[in-house]
Amino acid sequence: MKGLVFNGPGKKAWTEVPDPAITDPRDAIIRIDAVTICGTDLHILGGDVPAVQPGRILGHEAVGTVVDVGSAVAGLKRGDHVLASCISACGVCRYCRQGSYGQCLRGGGWILGHRVDGVQAQYARLPFADLSTYQLPAGITDEAAVLLADILPTSYEVGVLNGHIQPADTVAIVGAGPIGLAAIIGAKMFSPSHIIAIDKAESRLQAAKQFGADLTVKPGDDPLEIVRSVTGGLGADVVIEAVGVPETFELCTSLVRPGGHVANIGVHGRPATLHLEDLWIRNVTITTGLVDTYSTPTLLAMLSAGQIDVHNMVTHRFALDDIIEAYDVFARAAETGALKVVLTR
Repeated sequence: MKGLVFNGPGKKAWTEVPDPAITDPRDAIIRIDAVTICGTDLHILGGDVPAVQPGRILGHEAVGTVVDVGSAVAGLKRGDHVLASCISACGVCRYCRQGSYGQCLRGGGWILGHRVDGVQAQYARLPFADLSTYQLPAGITDEAAVLLADILPTSYEVGVLNGHIQPADTVAIVGAGPIGLAAIIGAKMFSPSHIIAIDKAESRLQAAKQFGADLTVKPGDDPLEIVRSVTGGLGADVVIEAVGVPETFELCTSLVRPGGHVANIGVHGRPATLHLEDLWIRNVTITTGLVDTYSTPTLLAMLSAGQIDVHNMVTHRFALDDIIEAYDVFARAAETGALKVVLTR
């Protein structure tokens, strides 16, 4: 089969690789029907995730059809149509028992395209398949479902819920890429008074308006003044960092009000300064996190019921064999206007 192989920083190839095989009784093998590219994949290619070794097949967001299952898999059978979660869960360790699947101690967590081969391939092995897949309800398209593999639960759990958004809050979201837009979708569930999106790219600010932001700001347009102008000078109740560079994190800490929350979602490859000399007296809560995907069943139910709408998130579509072109388009999002790219079999 073919897979998208990481060959070191800046190097990737769509090339022949061995077919995946069952190596543990709890494994399943799926045929990839739809897959997407994540900003984290770009971070890997940029050298920001040194745990990813050359030779690794990338990717952690897919929808597929089960073609084989291990002897200990109880809830799946050949032919099942499933969402492959970005998080794998053993289900029995301390963290899994409390729903913190991203911190799994027995070989799970974020492993696909990270510590084991991922899903940007024609077939993939899914460890702990019973707890790391979700059977798809009728009526949900592959294109919509694949967005629930990572970006929707990540933004909802690590941004919206960790940020403790409440009705009538002012929410500032720094970064209007796919994660930031998904955070807008999640924030709207809690009826904030204002959602302010901050980004350099005009195309992404326009997308933010489409998804529900009522104010959009470029970094050069004094976002602090704009946030204060709608909050009586206080600052935002919740600020969500959805980029992953030092400048955006530091901007978030300047925008938050005393007693507010900064929820960091972005993947950081460089140190960011934490200005405790300013923050210590302001009762600011800062959270970080890797998604646990405990919210995936809820989001699937909401998607199935039409309570959330993600169809405008996908801007570019490719055949799986055109994945190198898809990476190029996604990596140049400021020029191409790409939000999510979806590749299908």
